Amino acid sequence: MLAMGARPLARAFYERGVLEVAPDLLNKVLVAPDGRCGRIVEVEAYGGADDPGSHGFRGQTKRNATMFGPPGHLYVYFTYGMHWCANVVAETDGVAAAVLLRALTPLEGIPAMYAARGRAARRDRDLCSGPAKLTGALGIDGTLDGANLVTLDRAITIVDDGQPPPSDPATTTRIGLTNGADLPWRYYVQGVADISRR
Repeated sequence: MLAMGARPLARAFYERGVLEVAPDLLNKVLVAPDGRCGRIVEVEAYGGADDPGSHGFRGQTKRNATMFGPPGHLYVYFTYGMHWCANVVAETDGVAAAVLLRALTPLEGIPAMYAARGRAARRDRDLCSGPAKLTGALGIDGTLDGANLVTLDRAITIVDDGQPPPSDPATTTRIGLTNGADLPWRYYVQGVADISRR
């Protein structure tokens, strides 16, 4: 249940280095257009021209254009011909920096999440324990690419409900990469059941 007074993150939150934004997103709450929401418990940071694991490494394309845009927007892309992934754009306009949302702890709209995930989810921890799972559970798809997370008419947002990020987040290398696989840019909340499996 979201606390009364939970507030969307300000633009200034995102206008920082991606390695600052990523761990600070832990324990914030992603809220979908219909109110389904979950606490962010796992993320990965991606830089631009200096990060060979990033979509922005080889420059701007039609697919990754949002990643090069202003901070505080949602970058949504299709992968493996079947899944959507959601990222939060950080740093400054023109710099391809984003944070992949890897896992959530479901908070509200759980019956709708089960309906969206179908037979693939048998327990609450199956709902959002991976980047494609969470987009499926919350109904996030390409129509939300470029969505402004901080405007008053936002379709999707990230809020602070008063729970601070962990003081000692776990840090590991990112999952599923060949290039840039040695960078320890994955962060997660220790002790939660909802993180993705390596």
